[in-house]
Amino acid sequence: MRRAQKRLGGRVGKLYASDAYPDDLLTQAKAAAAAGSDARMGGCPMPVVIVSGSGNQGITASVPIVVYARALDIPREKMLRALAVSDLISIYQKSGIGCLSAFCGAVSAGTGAACGIAYLLGGRMEEIEHTIVNSLGTVSGMVCDGAKPSCAAKIAMAIESGVFGYRLFKNGNEFYAGDGIVTMGVDETIRNVSRMAREGMRETDREILRIMIDSE
Repeated sequence: MRRAQKRLGGRVGKLYASDAYPDDLLTQAKAAAAAGSDARMGGCPMPVVIVSGSGNQGITASVPIVVYARALDIPREKMLRALAVSDLISIYQKSGIGCLSAFCGAVSAGTGAACGIAYLLGGRMEEIEHTIVNSLGTVSGMVCDGAKPSCAAKIAMAIESGVFGYRLFKNGNEFYAGDGIVTMGVDETIRNVSRMAREGMRETDREILRIMIDSE
């Protein structure tokens, strides 16, 4: 008698890996990262790399790069450098936000992953800076409402936004200072996002907690 397969999370990764989405490299990267979060949120006991104190952020910052590196036959040393780029940029963004915030950490990690992918594809400082700004100018409003199955979907969206930021610049476009929270310079834009997440979202965090308590 076959044992019933345990449902892991919301099966977001499984959906991305199905015929419902085109079989391109970005979709494969999102599928793999989301599946890792599905498993983790579903109680899978396997260990996971931690970034900024979060397993989900560790998955987001690393898995897409490994998927790209393997598909493109990238040398191991270059893949490891790309992983370092991703992790360091993810941590740098989070350093101004703090450990706990209503700001979803997948945004920082997805942006970091896109920077690592940009490095794999030959990008250097200019491409990476614009990837960060374009990504943060797109998806910085995503909130954290606890660790649960929908984290996998947020991870997929953060990776999508990050790679979109890279592609936007490579196609000759970008977001400019004055476009909302985007300002002159990548460091200043990161500081704006940190300020919004650390100071501006304090009441958001409290309201999310109230909503979660009231819905129990």
